[in-house]
Amino acid sequence: MQPIRLIRGFLSVGAWTLASRLVGFIRDVMIAAYLGTGPVAQAYIVAFTLPNMFRRFFAEGAFNTAFVPMFAKRLEAGDDPRGFAEQAFSGLFSVVLVFSLIAHFAMPWLVLAMAAGFKGDERFDLAVLYGRICFPYILFISLTALLSGLLNAGGRFIAAAAAPVLMNFILIAAMLMADRFGWDMGMAMAWSTPISGIAQLFCVWWAAKRMGFPLRLRRPRLSPEMRRLLAVAAPAVMAGGVVQINLLVGRQVGSFFDGAIAWLTNADRLYQLPLGVVGIAIGIVLLPDISRRLKAEDTEGGRHAYNRATEFALFLTVPAAVALVVASYPLISVLFKRGAFLDADVGPTALALAIYGVGLPAFVLQKVLQPLYFAREDTRTPFRFAIWSMVVNAVMALGLAPFIGFSAAALGTTIAGWTMAAQLWLGTRAFGEAAALDARLKHRLPRIVFASLVMGAVIWAMKLGLAQMLETPGQRYLALAALVFGGMGSYGLAAILLGAIRPSDLRTGFRRQR
Repeated sequence: MQPIRLIRGFLSVGAWTLASRLVGFIRDVMIAAYLGTGPVAQAYIVAFTLPNMFRRFFAEGAFNTAFVPMFAKRLEAGDDPRGFAEQAFSGLFSVVLVFSLIAHFAMPWLVLAMAAGFKGDERFDLAVLYGRICFPYILFISLTALLSGLLNAGGRFIAAAAAPVLMNFILIAAMLMADRFGWDMGMAMAWSTPISGIAQLFCVWWAAKRMGFPLRLRRPRLSPEMRRLLAVAAPAVMAGGVVQINLLVGRQVGSFFDGAIAWLTNADRLYQLPLGVVGIAIGIVLLPDISRRLKAEDTEGGRHAYNRATEFALFLTVPAAVALVVASYPLISVLFKRGAFLDADVGPTALALAIYGVGLPAFVLQKVLQPLYFAREDTRTPFRFAIWSMVVNAVMALGLAPFIGFSAAALGTTIAGWTMAAQLWLGTRAFGEAAALDARLKHRLPRIVFASLVMGAVIWAMKLGLAQMLETPGQRYLALAALVFGGMGSYGLAAILLGAIRPSDLRTGFRRQR
C-alpha cells in the first residue's frame, strides 16, 4: 500500500467510524433522555458492556491481533488464505458458542464481577435479565470482527467500518418503537442488541463473499496452522484480559456511587468519538500494511508509514484532547441535558470527560504503536506492558476512590493509558531504524502541541463570551456550533502559521516529500 493509499485507508475507515460514532452518540443521547441515570439505564449499560467486553477479549483485542498479520502474509504469498481463514472462523465460532452457553447460567456472577454495588437492589435483577438477552451478541460480533480483519487485510475497509452503523440504527429504531407503542424500554433495547449482531455479521460475510472468501463453518481441528495462531494469540488473549480488568475496576468503582456508571459511560462515549475515528482507523489500516512490508523486507516503507500514521494521529487528537478538557462542561450540557438527564448530572459527567480527554493522545498512540509489535507476531511484549498498566489503574482507581469519589475510575484509566503508551514507545527501540522517528515528525510534533494550546486559549475565551447563550434554550446549539467551528478555525490557522502542517499536505495525503 503506497503512502497516499495508506492515508486514504485511514480516511475511509475514519469516515465510516465517525458515522458510526455519531449515530452511536445519538443513541446514547436518546438513552440518557429516555432513562436518565436511573436503575434501568445503569442495568442496561452493564448488560450491554458484558458481551462487548468479552468481544474485545476474544476477537478484536486478541484473536485478530494474531489472525490479521498471519492472514495478510498468506494472502500476499497466495498460501491458501481461504483455508486458513475458515479454520480460524470455525474455531472461533466453537469457542465463543460454548462460552456464551456458560455465561447464560453464570450471569448473576458476571454482573457481580462487573458491578458489585448493584447487589441488593433492583439494578441487579434487571442487569441479570438484560444480560442474558444481550449476551448472544458476543457470538455474532466476534465472527463479525474476524471477517472484518479478513476484509481489512485485503484492503477492503468500507464494509467492516460501516457495519457498526447498523447496530446503532437498530437500537435507535427499538427505542423509537418502544416509545411509540408503549413497550418496556429496557427490554426493547436488550432484544435489539443480538438482532443488531446478526445484521452486522451478514453485512461483513456478504462483503467477504464478494472479495472471494465466502467462509463456511467446518469441523474445528487443531492443525499446525491453528497451533501457530493460538501460540501467537495466547499472550494477546491474556493482554485482552488485562484490559478488561481495567474496565472492571472502573465499573466497580462507579457502581458504588449512585449515577456514576451512567456519568462515566456518557463521558466515555464522547471521548470515544475522536479515539474511534482516528486511533482505531489507523490501527486497522496500519497492521496489515506493516505486515505486508515486513514480508517484502521494505524497512524504509514501513518506517515512513509508521511516522506518517503517528503524525496524522497526533495532528487530529492533540487538539481534540485540549478541546475536551477546556469545553467539557458546555459539551455535556448542550448535548445531554434534556429529559431524564438532569442539571445535576452535567457536572460529574463533564469532570469525567475532562479527565478522559487528558488521556486521549495516549489511547491513540497505543493504536499506532501496537501494530509494530503485532506485525512481527510479538504479542508477549505488549502483554507484559499491559500487566503494569493494570497495576497502575487498580492502584489509582481503588486507592483514590475514598478521597475523590467516582472520578478516580476515570483518572486511573487515563494514567494507565499514558503508562501503556510510554512502555510501548520505549519498547520500539528494539526495532531499530524501522521504528525511529524521522526528521519531519520531530519538527512538526512540538508545533502541533503549540497550535493546540493556542486553540485551547481561543475556546476558553469564546466559552466565557458565549456563557449566556450556552445556557439558553434555542440558542445553545448555535453557541456550541460557534465554539466548535471557532476552535477548528483557530487550530487550522495556528497549525499553518506555525508549520505544524503544510497546505500541500491536504493535496498529497501526507506523502513522502523529496
